[in-house]
Amino acid sequence: MTNSAIIVDSLRVRRGGRAVVRDVSFEVPRGVVTGLLGPSGCGKTTLMRSIVGVQLVEGGTVTVLGHAAGSPPLRRLIGYATQNPAIYADLTITEALRYFASVLRAPLSDVDRVIGEVGLGDHAGKLVGSLSGGQHNRANLAVALLGKPELLVLDEPTVGLDPVLRDELWALFRRLADSGATLLVSSHVMDEAARCDRLLLMREGALLADETPARLRERTGATDLEQAFLRLVRTTEASTS
Repeated sequence: MTNSAIIVDSLRVRRGGRAVVRDVSFEVPRGVVTGLLGPSGCGKTTLMRSIVGVQLVEGGTVTVLGHAAGSPPLRRLIGYATQNPAIYADLTITEALRYFASVLRAPLSDVDRVIGEVGLGDHAGKLVGSLSGGQHNRANLAVALLGKPELLVLDEPTVGLDPVLRDELWALFRRLADSGATLLVSSHVMDEAARCDRLLLMREGALLADETPARLRERTGATDLEQAFLRLVRTTEASTS
């Protein structure tokens, strides 16, 4: 069995006639938290959709947990939290999670567990339609955690959350990785990069870096990861101009 949870090789995706992922290749090791970072519109969501297997691709290959992306065996092995949650507004959080647990064939005991993990215990009986934006995002994350998937693909899971909740979720991500799960977490907030084991930095559909936060600081000579990213961008622009 390969030690890589995700292998992306020469991936190309075109949407609306425009190249949005440009010949991207990388591997994500098992059992680590990998951050996919870059500005909004750089191709992060399209790349994640390709990994989950719901995106048409122009070329290249994506292998996930030893299977081609989108293969039926992966359905119960991947938890995917999208940027735009699709949870029924007229159900309570508990009812919605029971429904998704039945679809995923996850044990019903998982419902209380994931509600607690995302910090929604006091809101379990609330209708999804009455939740705040941050609560809605956490309910969406809870769906992805059902069944204890081997791989979690989380698209901007902390957007709209206050600093305390963001810190609690990142602590949860670390516990999940320590228990053997692999996490790919996207963000456009560079201060979250330091919380990751590895970083994939994207800009305009291309991969600028694939390394640890420490190695990125060392390579760019920047102590701040946002400055390190900016230096990478400027170096790339200078080399192509």
